[in-house]
Amino acid sequence: MRLTRVYVEGPLLAGKRVRLEGGSASHITRVLRLRVGAALTVFDGTGGEHEASIDKAHGGEVIVAVGERAAIERESPLQLTLAQGVSRGERMDLVVQKATELGVTGFVPVLTERSVVRLSAQQSDRKLNHWRAIAIAACEQCGRNRLPALAAPVALRDFLKGEAAAGTRLLLSPSGSGSLGDLPRPAGAITALIGPEGGLTDEEEQAALAAGFIGVRLGPRVLRTETAAIAALALLQRQFGDF
Repeated sequence: MRLTRVYVEGPLLAGKRVRLEGGSASHITRVLRLRVGAALTVFDGTGGEHEASIDKAHGGEVIVAVGERAAIERESPLQLTLAQGVSRGERMDLVVQKATELGVTGFVPVLTERSVVRLSAQQSDRKLNHWRAIAIAACEQCGRNRLPALAAPVALRDFLKGEAAAGTRLLLSPSGSGSLGDLPRPAGAITALIGPEGGLTDEEEQAALAAGFIGVRLGPRVLRTETAAIAALALLQRQFGDF
Protein backbone atom coordinates (compact mmCIF):
# COMPACT_ATOMS: atom_id res chain seq x y z
CA MET A 1 0.00 0.00 0.00
CA ARG A 2 1.30 3.42 -0.95
CA LEU A 3 1.96 5.65 2.04
CA THR A 4 0.66 9.21 2.38
CA ARG A 5 3.34 11.65 1.23
CA VAL A 6 3.82 14.96 3.03
CA TYR A 7 6.10 17.86 2.14
CA VAL A 8 7.95 19.33 5.13
CA GLU A 9 10.14 22.42 5.12
CA GLY A 10 13.63 21.00 5.59
CA PRO A 11 16.19 19.99 6.19
CA LEU A 12 14.93 16.61 7.33
CA LEU A 13 17.15 14.38 9.47
CA ALA A 14 16.61 10.84 10.72
CA GLY A 15 15.64 10.86 14.41
CA LYS A 16 14.24 14.39 14.21
CA ARG A 17 10.67 15.30 15.12
CA VAL A 18 8.88 17.87 13.01
CA ARG A 19 5.66 19.77 13.59
CA LEU A 20 2.94 19.90 10.97
CA GLU A 21 0.35 22.65 11.15
CA GLY A 22 -2.32 24.24 9.01
CA GLY A 23 -3.47 22.47 5.89
CA SER A 24 -1.08 19.52 6.16
CA ALA A 25 -2.10 18.69 9.73
CA SER A 26 -5.79 19.16 8.97
CA HIS A 27 -5.59 16.91 5.91
CA ILE A 28 -3.87 14.16 7.89
CA THR A 29 -6.22 14.20 10.88
CA ARG A 30 -9.57 15.33 9.47
CA VAL A 31 -9.53 14.07 5.89
CA LEU A 32 -7.34 10.96 6.03
CA ARG A 33 -8.15 10.39 9.72
CA LEU A 34 -4.70 9.06 10.48
CA ARG A 35 -3.81 8.45 14.10
CA VAL A 36 -0.70 8.10 16.25
CA GLY A 37 1.57 5.39 14.89
CA ALA A 38 0.39 5.72 11.29
CA ALA A 39 3.20 5.52 8.73
CA LEU A 40 3.97 8.38 6.34
CA THR A 41 6.55 9.37 3.77
CA VAL A 42 8.00 12.87 4.17
CA PHE A 43 10.27 14.87 1.86
CA ASP A 44 11.72 18.38 1.89
CA GLY A 45 11.87 19.04 -1.84
CA THR A 46 15.65 18.77 -2.22
CA GLY A 47 15.81 15.08 -3.12
CA GLY A 48 15.20 11.77 -1.43
CA GLU A 49 12.46 10.89 1.03
CA HIS A 50 12.16 9.69 4.61
CA GLU A 51 10.02 7.05 6.24
CA ALA A 52 8.11 8.60 9.13
CA SER A 53 5.30 8.01 11.60
CA ILE A 54 2.82 10.15 13.51
CA ASP A 55 4.13 10.66 17.02
CA LYS A 56 1.40 13.01 18.23
CA ALA A 57 -1.90 14.23 16.81
CA HIS A 58 -3.96 16.67 18.81
CA GLY A 59 -6.22 19.45 17.61
CA GLY A 60 -4.58 21.24 14.71
CA GLU A 61 -1.11 19.96 15.51
CA VAL A 62 0.66 16.84 14.28
CA ILE A 63 4.15 15.77 15.37
CA VAL A 64 5.97 13.42 13.00
CA ALA A 65 8.96 11.25 13.90
CA VAL A 66 11.38 11.20 10.95
CA GLY A 67 13.04 7.89 10.06
CA GLU A 68 15.77 6.87 7.67
CA ARG A 69 16.30 8.59 4.35
CA ALA A 70 15.92 6.73 1.08
CA ALA A 71 17.77 8.19 -1.92
CA ILE A 72 14.78 7.80 -4.22
CA GLU A 73 14.45 10.09 -7.23
CA ARG A 74 11.65 10.23 -9.78
CA GLU A 75 13.00 13.12 -11.86
CA SER A 76 13.05 13.13 -15.63
CA PRO A 77 16.46 13.13 -17.35
CA LEU A 78 15.12 16.01 -19.46
CA GLN A 79 15.81 19.46 -18.05
CA LEU A 80 12.60 21.19 -19.08
CA THR A 81 11.47 24.73 -18.27
CA LEU A 82 7.96 25.98 -19.04
CA ALA A 83 7.62 29.72 -19.65
CA GLN A 84 3.85 30.14 -19.46
CA GLY A 85 1.92 33.26 -20.31
CA VAL A 86 -0.04 34.11 -17.16
CA SER A 87 -3.69 33.21 -17.62
CA ARG A 88 -6.79 33.41 -15.44
CA GLY A 89 -7.09 31.67 -12.08
CA GLU A 90 -8.01 28.04 -12.58
CA ARG A 91 -6.31 27.78 -15.97
CA MET A 92 -2.96 28.85 -14.55
CA ASP A 93 -3.43 26.64 -11.49
CA LEU A 94 -4.07 23.66 -13.78
CA VAL A 95 -0.92 24.37 -15.79
CA VAL A 96 1.24 24.58 -12.65
CA GLN A 97 -0.23 21.33 -11.32
CA LYS A 98 0.09 19.35 -14.53
CA ALA A 99 3.51 20.78 -15.42
CA THR A 100 4.76 19.57 -12.05
CA GLU A 101 3.28 16.12 -12.60
CA LEU A 102 4.83 16.04 -16.09
CA GLY A 103 8.27 16.63 -14.64
CA VAL A 104 9.23 20.23 -15.43
CA THR A 105 12.34 21.36 -13.62
CA GLY A 106 11.50 25.05 -13.90
CA PHE A 107 8.37 27.19 -14.26
CA VAL A 108 8.42 30.86 -15.31
CA PRO A 109 5.12 32.84 -15.28
CA VAL A 110 5.38 35.36 -18.12
CA LEU A 111 3.36 38.57 -18.37
CA THR A 112 2.43 39.43 -21.96
CA GLU A 113 0.36 42.03 -23.79
CA ARG A 114 -2.67 39.73 -23.87
CA SER A 115 -2.36 38.52 -20.29
CA VAL A 116 -5.72 39.28 -18.71
CA VAL A 117 -4.14 39.06 -15.26
CA ARG A 118 -2.22 42.16 -14.14
CA LEU A 119 -0.13 41.82 -10.99
CA SER A 120 1.25 44.38 -8.58
CA ALA A 121 4.36 43.47 -6.59
CA GLN A 122 2.20 42.38 -3.65
CA GLN A 123 -0.15 40.38 -5.87
CA SER A 124 2.84 38.81 -7.56
CA ASP A 125 4.19 37.53 -4.24
CA ARG A 126 0.77 36.21 -3.26
CA LYS A 127 0.35 34.42 -6.60
CA LEU A 128 3.84 32.96 -6.36
CA ASN A 129 3.05 31.48 -2.93
CA HIS A 130 -0.25 30.15 -4.27
CA TRP A 131 1.42 28.46 -7.24
CA ARG A 132 4.14 27.05 -5.01
CA ALA A 133 1.49 25.42 -2.81
CA ILE A 134 -0.05 23.85 -5.93
CA ALA A 135 3.36 22.54 -7.03
CA ILE A 136 3.98 21.08 -3.57
CA ALA A 137 0.61 19.30 -3.58
CA ALA A 138 1.37 17.94 -7.06
CA CYS A 139 4.74 16.61 -5.86
CA GLU A 140 3.04 14.94 -2.90
CA GLN A 141 0.59 13.27 -5.29
CA CYS A 142 2.91 12.23 -8.12
CA GLY A 143 5.89 11.06 -6.08
CA ARG A 144 8.45 13.72 -6.98
CA ASN A 145 10.95 14.47 -4.23
CA ARG A 146 12.30 17.66 -5.79
CA LEU A 147 10.21 20.79 -6.19
CA PRO A 148 10.40 22.50 -9.57
CA ALA A 149 12.07 25.92 -9.48
CA LEU A 150 9.31 28.52 -9.58
CA ALA A 151 10.34 31.99 -10.72
CA ALA A 152 8.58 35.24 -9.95
CA PRO A 153 6.30 36.57 -12.72
CA VAL A 154 8.34 38.45 -15.31
CA ALA A 155 7.48 40.62 -18.31
CA LEU A 156 8.08 38.82 -21.61
CA ARG A 157 10.54 41.46 -22.82
CA ASP A 158 12.63 41.00 -19.69
CA PHE A 159 12.43 37.22 -19.95
CA LEU A 160 13.70 37.33 -23.52
CA LYS A 161 16.61 39.59 -22.49
CA GLY A 162 17.57 37.44 -19.50
CA GLU A 163 19.27 34.08 -19.14
CA ALA A 164 16.26 32.14 -17.82
CA ALA A 165 15.65 30.48 -21.19
CA ALA A 166 18.22 27.70 -21.32
CA GLY A 167 19.35 25.37 -24.11
CA THR A 168 16.94 24.69 -26.94
CA ARG A 169 14.25 27.38 -27.01
CA LEU A 170 10.82 26.52 -28.34
CA LEU A 171 7.96 28.90 -29.11
CA LEU A 172 4.62 27.08 -29.27
CA SER A 173 2.55 28.80 -31.95
CA PRO A 174 -0.15 27.77 -34.47
CA SER A 175 2.00 29.51 -37.12
CA GLY A 176 5.18 27.64 -36.17
CA SER A 177 7.18 26.38 -39.13
CA GLY A 178 7.80 22.88 -37.76
CA SER A 179 6.43 20.34 -35.33
CA LEU A 180 7.81 18.88 -32.13
CA GLY A 181 8.33 15.59 -33.95
CA ASP A 182 10.82 17.30 -36.30
CA LEU A 183 13.14 18.35 -33.47
CA PRO A 184 16.54 16.67 -33.15
CA ARG A 185 17.51 15.41 -29.69
CA PRO A 186 18.70 18.45 -27.70
CA ALA A 187 22.21 18.49 -26.32
CA GLY A 188 21.01 20.12 -23.11
CA ALA A 189 17.96 21.72 -21.55
CA ILE A 190 14.73 22.79 -23.27
CA THR A 191 12.67 25.91 -22.61
CA ALA A 192 9.11 25.98 -23.98
CA LEU A 193 7.34 29.37 -24.27
CA ILE A 194 3.53 29.38 -24.48
CA GLY A 195 1.30 32.43 -24.64
CA PRO A 196 -1.78 33.18 -22.49
CA GLU A 197 -5.41 33.25 -23.60
CA GLY A 198 -5.37 34.75 -27.07
CA GLY A 199 -1.71 33.82 -27.56
CA LEU A 200 1.23 36.13 -28.10
CA THR A 201 0.97 39.12 -30.40
CA ASP A 202 2.79 39.05 -33.74
CA GLU A 203 5.33 41.49 -32.33
CA GLU A 204 5.94 39.27 -29.28
CA GLU A 205 6.40 36.19 -31.45
CA GLN A 206 8.89 38.05 -33.63
CA ALA A 207 10.78 39.17 -30.52
CA ALA A 208 10.93 35.57 -29.29
CA LEU A 209 12.20 34.35 -32.66
CA ALA A 210 14.82 37.10 -32.65
CA ALA A 211 15.89 35.90 -29.20
CA GLY A 212 16.65 32.45 -30.55
CA PHE A 213 13.33 30.64 -30.06
CA ILE A 214 12.22 28.10 -32.66
CA GLY A 215 8.59 28.31 -33.72
CA VAL A 216 6.81 24.94 -33.50
CA ARG A 217 3.17 23.92 -33.73
CA LEU A 218 1.22 21.08 -32.16
CA GLY A 219 -1.12 20.42 -35.07
CA PRO A 220 -3.75 22.05 -37.28
CA ARG A 221 -6.07 22.99 -34.39
CA VAL A 222 -5.72 26.01 -32.12
CA LEU A 223 -5.47 24.77 -28.54
CA ARG A 224 -6.33 26.55 -25.32
CA THR A 225 -3.26 27.76 -23.48
CA GLU A 226 -3.59 25.14 -20.75
CA THR A 227 -4.17 22.36 -23.29
CA ALA A 228 -1.13 23.46 -25.30
CA ALA A 229 1.08 23.40 -22.20
CA ILE A 230 0.00 19.91 -21.13
CA ALA A 231 0.22 18.48 -24.65
CA ALA A 232 3.63 20.01 -25.36
CA LEU A 233 5.18 18.85 -22.09
CA ALA A 234 3.83 15.32 -22.52
CA LEU A 235 5.16 15.11 -26.09
CA LEU A 236 8.58 16.45 -25.08
CA GLN A 237 8.82 13.93 -22.25
CA ARG A 238 7.78 11.16 -24.62
CA GLN A 239 10.33 12.23 -27.24
CA PHE A 240 13.30 13.14 -25.04
CA GLY A 241 12.43 12.32 -21.43
CA ASP A 242 11.19 9.30 -19.53
CA PHE A 243 7.69 8.61 -20.87
